[in-house]
Amino acid sequence: MPATGQTLTDMARILNRSTSYLRRLQKRFELPVFKAAGYSQSYLQFLRTVIGLRTLHAEEEVLLQIWHIEKKLLQLLHADSTGSSSWFIDSCGSAGKRTHRLLLSNFDMGVYLPSGTVQLGLPFSDTLTELFTASEMGEDVLLLLGDYLKVYDRIRNSVKAETPLLYFALNLATRQW
Repeated sequence: MPATGQTLTDMARILNRSTSYLRRLQKRFELPVFKAAGYSQSYLQFLRTVIGLRTLHAEEEVLLQIWHIEKKLLQLLHADSTGSSSWFIDSCGSAGKRTHRLLLSNFDMGVYLPSGTVQLGLPFSDTLTELFTASEMGEDVLLLLGDYLKVYDRIRNSVKAETPLLYFALNLATRQW
């Protein structure tokens, strides 16, 4: 990856976190580590999403659980069309219908996710040949998508429960400082 992005120190400053905290997230979420200014905006957005959800009281273990499911879904759908070592977070920061995108990777699944369906047969990567038939792969993807939606609901419920306290804290911050 060319050194045109940000350093880990740059990202730590932007995210108001220590570099050791970001390194711990890199290790826990099995993210690639780059030298110098090799971190993309997508990488920064992924970390911002994780930190934002943690701020909203989503448990890190639950975030790791949904992250592993997302990576499996992306692998089953052959979504690696770039060859990048960070391909699974390269969609972070992309615009589009949020309801069609996975929570952490921000990958566009092509359908409204809470429906529990997936659009099979999309050519995410034309370079890979299918190892399984569409029905075999589809069954695995649909089961995994069901697991994803269950974990997603846990995170959503946690965030909803934290929202009133967040509004109170924001109001307090604007009054006090």
